[in-house]
Amino acid sequence: MTEGAAGTAETGLRPGNKLDPTPEVELDFPREWIEFTDPANDEHQIVADLTWLLSRWSCVFGTPACQGIIADRPDDGCCSHGAFLSDKDDRKRLSTAVKMLTAEDWQNMDEATENGKVVKKGYLELDELEDEPALRTRRFEGACIFLNRPGFAAGPGCSLHIMAVRKGIEPLEVKPDVCWQLPIRRTQDWVERPDGVQILRTVVTEYDRRGWGAGGLDLDWYCTGSPDAHVSAKPVWQSYGPELRELLGAPAYEELSRHCRRREGLGLVAVHPATVEAERMHPHTVKHSE
Repeated sequence: MTEGAAGTAETGLRPGNKLDPTPEVELDFPREWIEFTDPANDEHQIVADLTWLLSRWSCVFGTPACQGIIADRPDDGCCSHGAFLSDKDDRKRLSTAVKMLTAEDWQNMDEATENGKVVKKGYLELDELEDEPALRTRRFEGACIFLNRPGFAAGPGCSLHIMAVRKGIEPLEVKPDVCWQLPIRRTQDWVERPDGVQILRTVVTEYDRRGWGAGGLDLDWYCTGSPDAHVSAKPVWQSYGPELRELLGAPAYEELSRHCRRREGLGLVAVHPATVEAERMHPHTVKHSE
């Protein structure tokens, strides 16, 4: 019996020290929503998925619970494909962040360097996405070049995130949009009310497998539907407070917080099934409103 196989038999871990994953919940289930007007803008309507925001999801990257999205690359987490950059501001933020990185933060820094200086072609690449050129973080040895592998002194995971923690700043200030926003999904549309006035309608919900398009169903594992990732001591609206504040604006986030606290106190009717399953599996560590 190999060392990995012995670990599986004795501890319930799969080879690579990964937990045998609990089945993900189905994509379709009842959700509770709330609509309210942004206190700072009466032409901005917020539509919030309380089932997701009151769930106990937590990022489990770097723990035995995280299986990665590609079967044979469990240590990559969700970083295997690199990050597509959304716009000019996103590119500028990343460029500024790269200048803040050191070799102590970033395992692959030398791979992005020419003549002693980090260059954009060292950490970015152009990809033909549905016949349209799209800029993304370069993939190195099968994953995002900013991903530190297990065994690196500063720890595995996103070097940008590690650097932000070291400097005491919010990771959203240095990471690409898609990286810091996940697994919150925000969509915005201008809609016309019955009185003919156009308002901005912002929807915040779970970025589940369908959020990735058809390819999301092909991911080997995905965290939002996994009870193994619904283990936080705090609900998402609190644990992801900085990100939601950035996405909605401070006044709207404070109003959202008020509604979430009240709904928690009343008892959520449509609790996220992954949170329910996690509580069943770990009744003494995971709690949700009755």
